Amino acid sequence: MAEVHVIGQIIGATGFSESSLFCKWGIHTGAAWKLLSGVREGQTQVDTPQVGDMAYWSHPIDLHFATKGLQGWPRLHLQVWSQDSFGRCQLAGYGFCHVPSSPGTHQLDCPTWRPLGSWREQLARAFVGGGPQLLHADTIYSGADRYRLHTAAGGTVRLELGLLLRHFDRYGVEC
Repeated sequence: MAEVHVIGQIIGATGFSESSLFCKWGIHTGAAWKLLSGVREGQTQVDTPQVGDMAYWSHPIDLHFATKGLQGWPRLHLQVWSQDSFGRCQLAGYGFCHVPSSPGTHQLDCPTWRPLGSWREQLARAFVGGGPQLLHADTIYSGADRYRLHTAAGGTVRLELGLLLRHFDRYGVEC
């Protein structure tokens, strides 16, 4: 089977109106993909920027996949959350990006968005916190349902991913 190694980090996030940010992440693949080593999901620590608006996480990602086909190429889904002084968490943005398909080191900027909800939910979010969230996480990267939502732009998550491909030439795939 062909193999893909994804080695890198979630560097941090910028452009969010909230501070004290952390990120929940996961990787989604098709049925032909098998995770040989690494973890499919994780969470960064909370960072409150002191200078500038970049929250730094430097959270490692180390995944090793085996695959029978290219369909269902891996994609990262991200949820950025903010934490207030009372420890309450509220959603700051959802985002996803495809793992690059060429070997080497790649810098990725993943834009995020969040559901707006009704005017009452927006008002409650401003004064009490919380706000609307997605019921199904796969809506983050599925096309049809996502485009019907009323959303607000969030910030951007910066990633650095290194890709190693192995045995793709044996299966007729040119890189």
